[in-house]
Amino acid sequence: MFSEKQMKIMAFPHTSYDALICDGAVRSGKTSVMSLSFFRWAMLSFTGQAFAFCGKSVGAVERNIVTPLLAVKWVRTRFSVKYNRGDHVLIARDGNRENRFYLFGGKDESSYTLIQGITLAGVLLDEVALMPRSFVEQALARCSVSGAKMWFNCNPENPLHWFRQEWILKAQERNALHLHFLMGDNPGLDDATRQRYRNMYSGVFYQRYILGQWVMSEGLIYDMFDLTENVYKQAPTGALYSSTRYIACDYGTTNPCVFLDIYDDGEVIRVDREYRWDSRKERRQKTDQEYADDFMEFMGKDWCTVLVDPSAASFIVALRQRGAYVREADNDVSDGIRRTGTLFARRRLLVNEANCMGLIDELGTYMWDDKAAQRGEEKPVKQQDHGPDALRYFVNYLPDWRFE
Repeated sequence: MFSEKQMKIMAFPHTSYDALICDGAVRSGKTSVMSLSFFRWAMLSFTGQAFAFCGKSVGAVERNIVTPLLAVKWVRTRFSVKYNRGDHVLIARDGNRENRFYLFGGKDESSYTLIQGITLAGVLLDEVALMPRSFVEQALARCSVSGAKMWFNCNPENPLHWFRQEWILKAQERNALHLHFLMGDNPGLDDATRQRYRNMYSGVFYQRYILGQWVMSEGLIYDMFDLTENVYKQAPTGALYSSTRYIACDYGTTNPCVFLDIYDDGEVIRVDREYRWDSRKERRQKTDQEYADDFMEFMGKDWCTVLVDPSAASFIVALRQRGAYVREADNDVSDGIRRTGTLFARRRLLVNEANCMGLIDELGTYMWDDKAAQRGEEKPVKQQDHGPDALRYFVNYLPDWRFE
């Protein structure tokens, strides 16, 4: 059974609108119904055409769109559908009718090159507010087939975000149908599930992902970090031994250099120790070789995956020369903050209160940059952020399903 707003999504292909925009809370039933309606429209209206499913990454598209779509009984019984994971294309047939659905990831500014050259009869952009504008506009420019329609969905971000300014606020002049969703618009959620999601977020994230509001980020970033619930004195017996170990590094020369010793058992993540060298306080700046020597001593004999600030090229070379297995970290700030906040809110990310006082102090003063917010940018203040930066490198390394 569909809710009233979900029924409007299903009816959208039969309207004169060129685009559909669905925004609002998480788990409000936007994506799954949009995917079904998009696929149904494509297969009943076209043949021999190409369509695009776009997300933050191809993996996210597979997880959020393709897998749920292929689980729908009507899709499985009515159509012959095959997903080619290697080529990232879903081929659907109904008798002599055949269409192709290509998967694209819009992760960064260079991603627009991935979708250049293709001619589309329609595009569905999932989590569009997380994609670069250049990628989105290139995808829309490919929709040149007669009768093509554009489908967007997202959770709210900064109220000055370009997508809100250019599409949501201009929906009427762009001939777009705008539907705003809350969790109550998803009939598949019971009260206990809704409450569980309410408990996952606080502050600006609660306003955006639960209340569905496009609000400015301000104040303390990790206001959900609790000095009782998110810290520990000593890990349970055997907990660290049975976990996978990582070390995350935020490299600094004039700024502090921080290493975090992190253990992940698949459920709970524990930041157990930290190394910190502040050259300003110590009045001595260390070389890459000295930092690399300190790192090897910090790591000890239990070698593990090392995640390093990607801009620290010379330090990475010094570590690799010593045999360390180094991965250049994903430095996506907004995604990393969002993910880290989710883990703190779920009490799945814990910090040793005796061994990581520097990190705990920084988490308590990690603030949004008000001036950047006024420009529509989502940035933290670049002060006392070295521990949180290193922590973000690790969190960005985790698979997406850990945050669902």
